[in-house]
Amino acid sequence: MSGTPAPPGPPRTVDLASLVRTRTHHPEAIAEAAARRPRRPLLGDAGRLMIIAADHPARGALAVGDRKLAMANRAGLLERLCLALSRPGVDGVLASADVLDDLLLLGALDHKVVIASMNRGGLAGASFELDDRFTGHRPQDIRRLGFDAGKLLLRIDYDDPGSLRTMESTARVIDEMAERQLPVFVEPFLCYRDPDTGALRNDLRAEAVTKSIAIASGLGGSSAYTWLKVPVTENPDDMVQVMETSTLPAVLLGGDVGEDQGGAYEKWRGALQLPTVQGLVVGRSLLYPADGDVAAAVDTAVGLL
Repeated sequence: MSGTPAPPGPPRTVDLASLVRTRTHHPEAIAEAAARRPRRPLLGDAGRLMIIAADHPARGALAVGDRKLAMANRAGLLERLCLALSRPGVDGVLASADVLDDLLLLGALDHKVVIASMNRGGLAGASFELDDRFTGHRPQDIRRLGFDAGKLLLRIDYDDPGSLRTMESTARVIDEMAERQLPVFVEPFLCYRDPDTGALRNDLRAEAVTKSIAIASGLGGSSAYTWLKVPVTENPDDMVQVMETSTLPAVLLGGDVGEDQGGAYEKWRGALQLPTVQGLVVGRSLLYPADGDVAAAVDTAVGLL
């Protein structure tokens, strides 16, 4: 791997027609781009991670705030990603195969950390949302493409017997990643169904987040390559005790765009001081900020590190 600093980012305007032509006539170009991609260590000299997340569309989660199909415009999403990846201090991206393939063709992943999204089967709003099967990158795909890590979502509902199947498949994937010495970021939640609407909700109370961390940390035959991707609790002051649950390195996740973006930054700032927290993995709130200024939102998040 090379520790060479990232070169200037690609143009902000994405030629969608050119991408389609390449995919149509030269599909092998994706593997070729992956093979020649200059790599870097997972952690750079600063020892912190700033990752832009863009794996939401593969789970049918296209909404940003009240814009139901905001992330469905692929050219717009890619332009925002290219801009974010070009900002100083941004280490890399988390995305599904189709998005990473586009970014490879655009040359946007050189000298960047690439985290592949592994389970996207729990479609947003579906009756089978908690049956979150591994429909994305497999461990062998991550190794073959020279990507740097994988990420999986682990949502557990104590009232849903199907959660045990998700836990078991998650444990086996953690084993497969450890065998290949590939880091895997596990994003655990305890969930419940809203009694009025039936919608799936994540429980962000301190006790629930603590339990989810304890469960995720114990999965698989080895935790050597396991990282955690955790939310900030409802009461940010609880994070000190919550993060004492495990010695696994962790990153904080973002969330949807909210009216109080400044408040979100302050929550992240406090939790980033904790010894196990190594960085941020944030998507929609940086790619689609309320004021539309992607560069400023990303720069502010980088500044927290």
